Amino acid sequence: MREKIAIRKKALIRRKNRYFEVSHQFFKPLAELFRKQKRNKMISLSLYYPTNYEVNVLKLFNLIKTKKIKTLLPAIKGKNKMNFIEWKLLDPLKINNFGMLDPCLQTKSLIPDVMLVPLLAFDSQNNRLGYGKGFYDKYLSKFLKNKKTTTIGIAFSFQKYNKLPVSKSDIKLDYILTEKGLQK
Repeated sequence: MREKIAIRKKALIRRKNRYFEVSHQFFKPLAELFRKQKRNKMISLSLYYPTNYEVNVLKLFNLIKTKKIKTLLPAIKGKNKMNFIEWKLLDPLKINNFGMLDPCLQTKSLIPDVMLVPLLAFDSQNNRLGYGKGFYDKYLSKFLKNKKTTTIGIAFSFQKYNKLPVSKSDIKLDYILTEKGLQK
């Protein structure tokens, strides 16, 4: 546990010091993945609203100007529960108890087909180190049993570590996307 805390602190500082703004080209490798996923049906894509020098996933809206992709944003419920609510780029947001932005329009929650996951660090096994509250791991452990959601960690390549400490509750991601491409 202490090792994760130390890595989190180091990763936050590293990301702040080495942050750079990405273009919509960063997300081009996702286009093929969306095409495979879609197959003439609407897909739901969960994003996150970037904070603390996270990769700006809002740039993705330049590539998904299609009606076949429904975008979702996480909404925190209570202490430990997260749901995903439909959200469009200019829809209003509100600050939740953790200082993050949630959709104001609280419609029914949806299970994403593709989930873009923020992270502080990742390794070559697609293990992810998040902020420590476990929202994504809890959500994924609950919903991955019943429905296949493709999980993609979004990061800068400098966030990669050789090997991260992993616990039973940590969920491995399907892919990691950095400026160097999509890692399976």
